[in-house]
Amino acid sequence: MERPRTVAEQVANVLREAIASGTLKAGTALRQDELAEQFGFSRMPIRDALRQLEAEGIVSIHPTKGAHVARMDGAEIGEIYAVRELLECEALRLSIPALLDGNLDETEQVLDQIDAERNVGRWGVLNRTFHLSLYAACGNQRLLGLIEAHHNAADRYVRILLSNLDHCTRSQAQHRDLLAACRRRDVKKAVSMLRQHLREGSDTLVNAIEGGGLSRKS
Repeated sequence: MERPRTVAEQVANVLREAIASGTLKAGTALRQDELAEQFGFSRMPIRDALRQLEAEGIVSIHPTKGAHVARMDGAEIGEIYAVRELLECEALRLSIPALLDGNLDETEQVLDQIDAERNVGRWGVLNRTFHLSLYAACGNQRLLGLIEAHHNAADRYVRILLSNLDHCTRSQAQHRDLLAACRRRDVKKAVSMLRQHLREGSDTLVNAIEGGGLSRKS
C-alpha cells in the first residue's frame, strides 16, 4: 500500500510537473509567500517542498535571492545520467532473475502506451514507469528510492529528449531491445543495452545544450 503523501510532497509534485512541462521556465522566481497563498498552505510545507526540489537539482535556492527554477546545464545532465547508470544497471542486474513473465508483459504494455500516446507531457511519466518496472524485483527498496529520485531530477530533460529532439522513435527501439534481452534472462546483454541507452540520451542532451540546440533558459 502506498503511503499517504505529505503536504510538502504534494506541493513538490505540482511544482515538479510545472517545471518539467515548461509551464515554469528556468530562472522563474519561486516566492514562498506567493506559493503559500496559491496553494492555501502555510510557508513551512512550501519551504520543505522547495528544499526537496533543490535536492533533486531542479530548483536553486540562494541565501539572499531566494528560490528559482534551476537553469538547464550540460554538466548537471552528465552528473544525473552518470548516477542513473550506476544505480539502474545494478538494479537491473539484481532484478532480471526474479522478474516473472507476467511482469514483463505489463512492462511491454507500457511501451505500447508510449507508442499510442499523443500527449508528449505523458511520455516522461511512461518512460519512468517502464524503467522502474524492470527494476521492481531487485529486492532493494532504498536502491529503488534513489533511482526514482534521479528520474525526478531528469524528468524535464527526458521530456525534451523525447519531444524537442525527436528521440522517441530511437528510444522506443532501444526499450524493446532491452525488454527482449530481459525476456531471455540475458543479464549481461541487458545491462550493456541499458548502459548504452542512458549514455546516448545523456550525450544527445549535452550536445544539444552546449551546441545551442536548446536554450539554457528554456
